[in-house]
Amino acid sequence: MKRLTTLIYLLYVCVSALQAQLPWQAETPKHELRAVWVTTLSGLDWPRTKATSKTSIEKQKQELCLLLDQLQACHINTVLLQTRIRGSVIYPSSMEPWDQCLTGTYDKSPGYDPLQFAIEETHRRGMELHAWVVTIPAFKVEVARRMGKRSLLYTHPELLKKHEGQYYLDPGLPGTADYLSAILADFIGKYDIDGIHFDYIRYPENAASFPDAATYKKYGKGKPKGEWRRENITSIVRRLYKEVKLRKPWVVMSSSPVGKYRDTRRYSSRGWNCYDAVYQDAQGWLREGIQDALFPMMYFTGDHFYPFAQDWREGSYGRYVSPGLGIYFLHPQEKNWDLSVITRELCFLREMRLGGQAFFRSKFLTDNTKGLYDYLQNHFYPYPALPPRYAWKDDVAPQQPRDFSYTIQNDQMLKLTWKSKDQEEETARGGLRYNVYASDKSPVDVTRAENLVASLLQKPEYEVNRLTILLYGLHLAVTAVDRSGNESTAAQLDMNMGISPKPQPKRIPLTPRGTKVLP
Repeated sequence: MKRLTTLIYLLYVCVSALQAQLPWQAETPKHELRAVWVTTLSGLDWPRTKATSKTSIEKQKQELCLLLDQLQACHINTVLLQTRIRGSVIYPSSMEPWDQCLTGTYDKSPGYDPLQFAIEETHRRGMELHAWVVTIPAFKVEVARRMGKRSLLYTHPELLKKHEGQYYLDPGLPGTADYLSAILADFIGKYDIDGIHFDYIRYPENAASFPDAATYKKYGKGKPKGEWRRENITSIVRRLYKEVKLRKPWVVMSSSPVGKYRDTRRYSSRGWNCYDAVYQDAQGWLREGIQDALFPMMYFTGDHFYPFAQDWREGSYGRYVSPGLGIYFLHPQEKNWDLSVITRELCFLREMRLGGQAFFRSKFLTDNTKGLYDYLQNHFYPYPALPPRYAWKDDVAPQQPRDFSYTIQNDQMLKLTWKSKDQEEETARGGLRYNVYASDKSPVDVTRAENLVASLLQKPEYEVNRLTILLYGLHLAVTAVDRSGNESTAAQLDMNMGISPKPQPKRIPLTPRGTKVLP
């Protein structure tokens, strides 16, 4: 059996290696998690301009819009935006100070709400926004007092432990779960986010020296320390998952564990894994159903990557695992990986049907490091894809849109409109969104990614350039989709413009440049 497993694994590697050298020819999936981490820590990905005046505020906003435009054009559908950084945030909070990345100064307002702006602009482009929340780390010792009187050092010093030059929340203290729960409650009701993404929900590196002896003595109840620590982290994950789901059951709950779960039968993690090194029982969270998705940080190559990706697949328990790829290692100043390292891993992951991929971090994607952006746009992601369906949250599809029609706005534009019978009914489940499809064949096949023109529209209307219709197909379709990814049957529309369509190009773009998508 071991020999068969090894042969299958080697076959996967060989096939993916071959595919990585060629344009992607296989049918690309209509549903696939395509995520990217957008790092706000020190403005690494965004923002680069400090918001200190009306002009610089607008420039900071424009930087984000440009970044989102690039991600949309590359057919990324999920943005993991760093929202809570190290005990500081990028939204107006009643609990924690503003992060300095926005203005250059801690606890100084940038003059607008960056999180709300990011949500609106991400949704306008048919993508989802997941709030990336750094959980256990607080801040470095040297910056602690610069953060002001609203920092954890002043408000909850009893929860902090100093470890290797940084403050951390102590996961073994009951007050830590209380505090993180309050952080989520502080913003979950105010923002229409699509997901919450936990980072660093674990013990720190070199955990053997983490100073929690007193906590263990008080709360350990005689359990082995490793088991007790894992239970502490799992208890936090469980509580936060359940509390968010009670308020907004459609919000996707995910985390980014260490890239290797445990040693496999044949391959050692060499001391760096979730379970033993930092006390994350991440596959246990999937088994228990207290995470909807995982983005394990698989910033590795060769035998450090492929066997452990297989292990994540085998331990996914029907949930989604979208490995994070360390694309920053492509950069010459990092490890100077060849592009083929990433392209082979991408092909392997899709062949394994793990659910998707994620990229750390956005700058190395949008900078087209080693040609990665071109490879994704032209070969691996030639068509858009929708985020996956979360059937365990809700499996009831909305009703088909009705009264699908169009009006001519001017010589260039058409306005498509439709109605949804159950829009109000769906409000309690987060509301409806809409997908528009086009084809030169009728009825439009809405199962095919290449027919997807616009995704996750916020309102039952869409403006499209008439040239797009003439070039890409005189037949249109629209579907309603709920916040769990359930999609209705399609309402079909024949444009009947009296003109035969031209041969269909290689791929249908998203909204053509210059076309306005109504907010």
